[in-house]
Amino acid sequence: MQLFIGGACAGKRDLVAARFPGAAWSRVDDVGLEGRENDLRSGRVRVLTGWAGWLEKALADEPDDDRLRARLAEALDRLRDAEREARGEVVLILPEMGRGIVPMDAADRRLRDLAGWLAQDAAARAESVWYVRHGLARRL
Repeated sequence: MQLFIGGACAGKRDLVAARFPGAAWSRVDDVGLEGRENDLRSGRVRVLTGWAGWLEKALADEPDDDRLRARLAEALDRLRDAEREARGEVVLILPEMGRGIVPMDAADRRLRDLAGWLAQDAAARAESVWYVRHGLARRL
């Protein structure tokens, strides 16, 4: 599993597209996260984007942050296991929301917190983590 993280318009998509030219791309806010591990059966590279929109929907449906984080961690584990089994590769493109002003609105703070927890959990499972800024990537 590869993780590319950075702020809005930092160049994450362009870097991933250049490094993985034949990858299949999916937006988790459109297709969901459950069952994405089945997409790896072909052994191809699967890029997953659209996390902010998915997190907003998930937060609206689940009032318990701990339960939601556990569900996300389980989904990441399933993706990692499927990646190993299929000899494919998962590439996650996550938004960095933790740099900047802390939102006053509780729902916005909750989104920011969950995005940070998702990034921590994804980084813990990733083989490589890349921080992208100004179109440049640095391996962490």
